Amino acid sequence: MIDWPIDPARTALINVDLQNIFVEGFDISATDGPDVAQRLNKLSRVCRDQGMMVIHTINELRADGSNRGIASEVVTAYLQSTGTNRRGGIDAGTDGAKLHASLEVEPTDVLLTKPRYGSFTGTDLDLILRTNGIEAVIIGGIATNVCCDTTAREANQRDYKVFFLSDGTGNHGMQGLSAEDIKASTLAAIRLAFGQVLTVDETIAKIEEGGRGVIAAE
Repeated sequence: MIDWPIDPARTALINVDLQNIFVEGFDISATDGPDVAQRLNKLSRVCRDQGMMVIHTINELRADGSNRGIASEVVTAYLQSTGTNRRGGIDAGTDGAKLHASLEVEPTDVLLTKPRYGSFTGTDLDLILRTNGIEAVIIGGIATNVCCDTTAREANQRDYKVFFLSDGTGNHGMQGLSAEDIKASTLAAIRLAFGQVLTVDETIAKIEEGGRGVIAAE
């Protein structure tokens, strides 16, 4: 398995979709959403202290439905078939689409609204990263197997190094599979073909080691 160092000057943290609907209180919320948010708050503080870019994505569709698309049709049909209540979903202006109150967002952070699962699709994320000399991304958030996984795959295909957080991502169970089973499958695929899987604490240790290396070199 790959084992990359982390260069704080060339790495950004992407906190994916820590919104009310995904964090807690909704039928499709992650089973451990609040805990995931707190772990990412901890990591975000370390990243900011190291001068790293922190990005928060918001999965949101236009209130008028003009950019809803096929993905929304698939999700809506599935939720209806399972009797799942999404209570406004991710339409702009709804409570579900808002960032969770526990998420720490600082003025230096980047807020990125995205209309699809992947953080690169329909956004200027690639432009933001390349403008700032970013070559690697740390990915956490919700859901492990949907928006986080899609973002990791998109980043990999654009030749960014991907660090994927095992305990900094969350999801819920579905179709007879537990949340743990789904996460394990996703992490196995990431390890095989798309990047390095780390815990939040392992990532912090790599960031701090990389920061010390820069100071020593100076």
